[in-house]
Amino acid sequence: MKSSFAYLFEGLSESQMEKISESGKEVSMQKGQQIFKEGQEANGVYVVRKGAVELLTVVEGGFELPISILRNPGDTFGSSALVPPYKYSLSARCAADGVLFTMETKALRKLASEDHDIGCAIMTNLAAHFLERLKETRHEIKIHFKTLLMSTRS
Repeated sequence: MKSSFAYLFEGLSESQMEKISESGKEVSMQKGQQIFKEGQEANGVYVVRKGAVELLTVVEGGFELPISILRNPGDTFGSSALVPPYKYSLSARCAADGVLFTMETKALRKLASEDHDIGCAIMTNLAAHFLERLKETRHEIKIHFKTLLMSTRS
C-alpha cells in the first residue's frame, strides 16, 4: 500500500505502510449505510477506497445538513478518533456503494507507541490538514462577511 493513498499516511516508509495495512481492514459499504453518527464515540479512522461518503451535521429539528461529499480514493474522515474528546464531530454515511479502509483507534495508538515515527508523521499530517481547513474556513468567512457588508450598504 502506498503512503500517498491518504494524506494521513504521507511520508511513511513501505514497511510502516505494511504495518498500517496489517492493522486495518477494508470493508464494503452500501449506499445509504450509516458509518457513524455525530457525537458518537470515535473508535476508528476511515479512508475512501471506492465509492462516496457524505459528511453531515444535525441542525435544528433533527435536519441533517450536508457538509461535504468525499469521492476521491484516499479521502480520509473520522479523524476525531485521533484527538480528545474522541467523539465524531460529524455524521458519515455512504452516498454510493463502495469500499473503505478502516483502522481502529486502539490499533493506531498501538502502532504509534511501537513506532514513534508513525505516530509523529500521522499527527504532523493531521495538523497540516487541519491548518489547511482552517485557512479555507477563514476564506469562506471573509466572503460571507463581505457579502453581508455589501448588502447592508445597498
